Amino acid sequence: MIKKPAKSVFISIYFAAIAVIFIFGGCTAKYYTRSADKEAYKIIAEKSRVVTNMDTKFTIQTNPPPDLSDCPINEKVEEALGSEADIEKGARVISLDKALELAVKYSREYQAQKESLYIQALNLSLVRHQTPPLFPRQRLRNQEIYAGVDNLVDGKKFNTGGSATLESMLWTGGKIVTDFSMDFSRFLTGDPRAALSSTMAATFTQPILRGAGYRIAIENLTQAERDFLYAVRNFTRYRKDFAIKIATAYYGVLQNRDRVRNTYRGLQNYRMNVERDTAFVAEGLRAQAQLDELKQAELTTESSWINSVIAYKQALDQFKITLGLPLSTKIVLDDTELSRLQIIHPQITLEEAIKIAEASRLDLHNQRDQVEDAERKLKIAKNNLLPSLDFTGSVYLPDRAGNKPLPDVNNPQWDANVNLRIPLDRKADRNSLRSAQIALQQAKRNYELKLDNVRLEIYNDWRTLEQARRNYEISEAGVRVGERRVEEQNIRAELGISTARDVVAAQDSLIRAKDDLTAAIISHTLARLRLYSDMGILIIGDNGKWEEIANANNHQN
Repeated sequence: MIKKPAKSVFISIYFAAIAVIFIFGGCTAKYYTRSADKEAYKIIAEKSRVVTNMDTKFTIQTNPPPDLSDCPINEKVEEALGSEADIEKGARVISLDKALELAVKYSREYQAQKESLYIQALNLSLVRHQTPPLFPRQRLRNQEIYAGVDNLVDGKKFNTGGSATLESMLWTGGKIVTDFSMDFSRFLTGDPRAALSSTMAATFTQPILRGAGYRIAIENLTQAERDFLYAVRNFTRYRKDFAIKIATAYYGVLQNRDRVRNTYRGLQNYRMNVERDTAFVAEGLRAQAQLDELKQAELTTESSWINSVIAYKQALDQFKITLGLPLSTKIVLDDTELSRLQIIHPQITLEEAIKIAEASRLDLHNQRDQVEDAERKLKIAKNNLLPSLDFTGSVYLPDRAGNKPLPDVNNPQWDANVNLRIPLDRKADRNSLRSAQIALQQAKRNYELKLDNVRLEIYNDWRTLEQARRNYEISEAGVRVGERRVEEQNIRAELGISTARDVVAAQDSLIRAKDDLTAAIISHTLARLRLYSDMGILIIGDNGKWEEIANANNHQN
């Protein structure tokens, strides 16, 4: 049997290693991306189970370009848009539900919030990784393989070695650290003269006073877990605010469109009056001054109409950006969404709304839990004032004579001792204690302030809701009165007994009343949603849509 020269073996191993590095490097990014996603999504899912209404299908994956093929095509031409009317023909009609669905998929703002939560999950995964396990299960923490590349190339020497450190934590706050090292050059070179040795050592450390107890030992992990829970709660509340933001923008576009329509109808009415009064002036039945007054009102209304069309187009374009749609996308919002709005007042009292908010608001839960964090940190600061009294025991298994691969278990070396340290300079610990005491008082005040602010938000929401309801009732009556005034003035104008000023006043009043009516019912709808959100009971689905609440009392804890 012919042995392969050692130099050839080394060169073969060298080039094989280089090939493995290139092959493995090619898939490293994809592998670690999948690994990070798997762990981050698992952490988010863990916390989502204890947070009501968290997104159950959370992902930061980028969606494909938006497909609006399921949306109906607009075939109507809105005369009120004038020369801009044709741009809406063939556009996709977007309902409010569809807008909410598109927003959670394509909104850049929403995506950034999701990615922020994802990164916080990654940070928690690192803290977990760096914290030794609390159970007997041990985790390989560090492994190093050394290879002298220069020596490998010239074939004269090939030194390899390996070491591993395994660390685990006990429930008492103690630590067990095990070190194992081995020289395994014989396995790679095949040289029987090469050394083969290994050693093992284990050290047990148990704090008795300062630092005793696992709760102190894992404080960093505890705080990281709680901070991420707070982040999940904040994101869940953000989803509610985001849905209201999209609804506000959606209704805002429709309100602009409705203002265009109202102004255009008023303009048409002015043109009819001007045409009629022009004929009266020609017959000597109307003074030129009254005709000029009508013409001036017509020009003013036409300017308002042009401005309202521009405002509508700007609002629609801005809404596309808010949804994350390309600006070139041809869409028109569903006008019937306005006609479906109703004045629905919550069937609860103000006191009941406040109680529900105190029990349901996630940000209030965060503030309350941060008081617990401060209390825990104060206990740790008090513990740090104790002297350090640690018990340490270690066992060492030396290399076995005779070139054996395992350490010598029959010749253990061990020692045990108790270390007491009483530091004389305690200023840092004193300052930490006082800071922790102050932090606790601040946390309690912040919770009380948050509680008062939550109550104030409910008060304000309640007032805004009641105000919107009254404004709607007033505007509804105003539209009826305005229509009667315009009808009456038109009849009087045809009979030649009406003044231009009366006609202008009646028409302007009707335009404002119609605008106010639309604004009032939108304000009431949004105020109701805001109230439910501030009560903590607005439920948002994974597709971004909210669920209508039939009875808010059902959510009271």
